[in-house]
Amino acid sequence: MSAVRMDGKALSAKVRGSILAETEELKKQGVTPGLAVIIVGNDPASEIYVRNKERACEQCGFYSEKYALPEETTQEELLGLIAQLNESPAISGILCQMPVPKHISEQAVIDAIDPKKDVDAFHPVNVGKIMVGNFDFVPCTPAGVMELLDEYKIDPKGKECVVVGRSNIVGKPMSMLLLHRHGTVTICHSRTQDLAEVCRRADILVAAVGKAGFITPNMIKEGAVVIDVGINRNAEGKVCGDVAPEVMEKASYMTPVPGGAGPMTITMLMKNTLKAAKLQNGIQ
Repeated sequence: MSAVRMDGKALSAKVRGSILAETEELKKQGVTPGLAVIIVGNDPASEIYVRNKERACEQCGFYSEKYALPEETTQEELLGLIAQLNESPAISGILCQMPVPKHISEQAVIDAIDPKKDVDAFHPVNVGKIMVGNFDFVPCTPAGVMELLDEYKIDPKGKECVVVGRSNIVGKPMSMLLLHRHGTVTICHSRTQDLAEVCRRADILVAAVGKAGFITPNMIKEGAVVIDVGINRNAEGKVCGDVAPEVMEKASYMTPVPGGAGPMTITMLMKNTLKAAKLQNGIQ
């Protein structure tokens, strides 16, 4: 048996098409979704992400602004820019690319963004809403995973779901989303005892640890659904996930890396920005 490859690239194109169609309708009502992206310093990976976000805005018909600030930008200057963008009627969503330089507090940046424009869904207000299940925005990677599960008609209800990784960006919100869909959720981390045994119980396993090939075939139940959100580079410098490729022979469905969960992340950012524009203009 070889797993069905869950094609995030194809789903991403489909979702962006529907976002563009909705954006065209919004423009007829005088509303254009607008995304402001801030990058501080010159981290090469961040620069690639920012370019991809700009391209996605074009594909979805959005207005976009990019602020490339020098490394020595002070926290006060950055927070001042965010305050201006919070007030700008042209901007529906604000995103500050992480990491920021060490002299700037990431939490202070997150806290400064208006929760109604927090399209990354990192603000404590939005995190709390995810916890209780009454949310407007969801962090983009977990949101993309849920879209993939829906596209392939995989229902978490009543299933054993194991999330490996407890980051605020992926692991914790991912667990909440699966729980809201009636999955029985276990969150694993570096101090989990007998991790392989816990993983083998999973009907749906989400790997978000940031270690190349960390999840091996002996950690997977036959026929499990395996979602790999890791993006790493192996010894040869090739992009790879947290899940060893051989798992494909044991799983029923699996996301490849690249081309699985990754393409969905920026697409869900676009979906959040569209929703923000509608909410700010009182449009259902």
